[in-house]
Amino acid sequence: MSSPDESENTRPEPAEPAAEPATPDRVYRSGAGIAGGVMLLGLGGWLGGDALLRGSGMTPWLALAALIALVPLVVAYTVRPAVFANNQRLKIRNPFRTIVLPWSTVDHISASYSCEVTAGSDKYQLWAVPVSLRARKSANRRQARAAAAGDPGARAGVSPSSDRPTRAAADQTVDDLRELAEAYGREPGAQGSVEVRWAYEVIAPVVAGAILLGALALIG
Repeated sequence: MSSPDESENTRPEPAEPAAEPATPDRVYRSGAGIAGGVMLLGLGGWLGGDALLRGSGMTPWLALAALIALVPLVVAYTVRPAVFANNQRLKIRNPFRTIVLPWSTVDHISASYSCEVTAGSDKYQLWAVPVSLRARKSANRRQARAAAAGDPGARAGVSPSSDRPTRAAADQTVDDLRELAEAYGREPGAQGSVEVRWAYEVIAPVVAGAILLGALALIG
C-alpha cells in the first residue's frame, strides 16, 4: 500500500496548453510595385529579345548577360517582396532575405519613412509595405475633416459616411500587424527564435550575370 507521500509524488504534472493550428496567412504586398515590375520585365524582355534575335557580334551575348543579371533584380525589388502574417508568426520576404519572426520575438512595429519590425537589437524593413508620405498627408486631411464633421468612424480609420479609409495603407497595415502581435505574442504556437534565410535563388543569377557581363565587356 502506498504512503501519502508516494501518492503525491506520483501525481501527473498538468499538461501545457496545446498550440493552436496555424491560421491562413494574411498577405500584404505592394500593388504598385508589382505593376511597375511587370512593366519593367515586359520592356526588358522586348529590348533584350530584340537584341538577341537581331543583334550582331557581341550584342546578343551582352544582351543575354544583362538579362541574366537584371531580370532577377527587377523581380527581387518589385514582385518578390511580401509580408505574411498568421496567428503564429510574421514572415517577411524582402528582395534578398526571408525573415520568419514568431510573434513572441516581435518587440515593436513602426512606420515612419519606412515600415520596420524590431526584434531585440535587430530591425527588419518591410519592403512590401512602402510608406507614402503623400498618401499619409491625404489620409490625415480626410481624418481631420471627418472628425470635424463629427463622424464616429474617424478614429477607427474608416469614414462610414463615405466608405473611404482615413488611414494611409502603410499605417493601416502596421496597425493590423500590431494587433496580431498583441493578440498572439504569448500564445504557445507563437514562441521560438528568429530565422533568416538568404535568397540564393535570386543572388546566384545576379552574380553570374554580372560576372558574365564584366567578362564580355573586357573581351569586347
